[in-house]
Amino acid sequence: MILTITLNPSVDRTIVVDELRRGTVHRATSCRVDPGGKGINVARALSAHGIRTTAVVALGGAEGHHLAAMLEVAGIEVVGVPISGSTRSNVTVVEPDGTTTKLNEPGAALTDAETSAVLGVVAGQAGSAEWVVLSGRLPPGADVDLYARIVHLADRAGALAVLDTSGPALAAGIAARPALVKPNAEELEELVGRPLETVGDVVKACRDVLDAGAGQVLASLGADGALLVGPEGVLHARGPHVHPLSSVGAGDALLAGFLAGGGRGREALAAAVAWGTAAVSLPGSRMPGPADVHPELVVLDPDPDPARRLPAGG
Repeated sequence: MILTITLNPSVDRTIVVDELRRGTVHRATSCRVDPGGKGINVARALSAHGIRTTAVVALGGAEGHHLAAMLEVAGIEVVGVPISGSTRSNVTVVEPDGTTTKLNEPGAALTDAETSAVLGVVAGQAGSAEWVVLSGRLPPGADVDLYARIVHLADRAGALAVLDTSGPALAAGIAARPALVKPNAEELEELVGRPLETVGDVVKACRDVLDAGAGQVLASLGADGALLVGPEGVLHARGPHVHPLSSVGAGDALLAGFLAGGGRGREALAAAVAWGTAAVSLPGSRMPGPADVHPELVVLDPDPDPARRLPAGG
């Protein structure tokens, strides 16, 4: 079983327009509403492939009830932690060329009692999990070491912790020695404090993360695929070119694919890039199912050229 933790979930509304123009009225060509939050996206992707997953989710207000109902319809096992604040709503505007504009609410702060409740739920669930996935930004006002505390809980329960966040919470969480860290290039740049312009730059940054405590680093590079750096060395994978419809949730699908593929090595990386590529070609934050992913089309390179520059926006 894979346990996902989402402390700042959302109800995500995706609106498609012909062209986004500031200060004007737009007529949407389509729209959809999905459960949101990085951990929830990982759970949705795994569930779509028949992989057992349990989602620990902080839920509050009318939007929290809506989110729980959508997850129930999706067949995801949810352990809800009630909070006094309201679950946030996010709006994503997508243009025909795949350009995505996001408007994210800050979300609800957790009280000390609610934080303790989350830790108690995780402690009770982690013993049945192989992986514990900590995804997304922390709620407003949360202690920066909250994810680090959950990493330690997972470790004591015999589960492998996965960290996918950013900023100070990422640095604090890495120091707790998670089994896997999944940053994107921007998050890596912020973490190591220097620009990452080439594959070699990313590899060096990933090795810095290993030195800081991570067991493996899975770095998502957008259109350039992903790099896996760990004790077994460096491996790069790139998927086929696809027409992008939405990048929302693509990194979460990539992480889900990596875990579904075993969480280590070539097969897992190929699955990760196949799942992430498929997610980009789907509308809104829809997660790919088995018919959408094609790991046989992923190109694996065990010796990537360190001088190759990353594509703009990668």
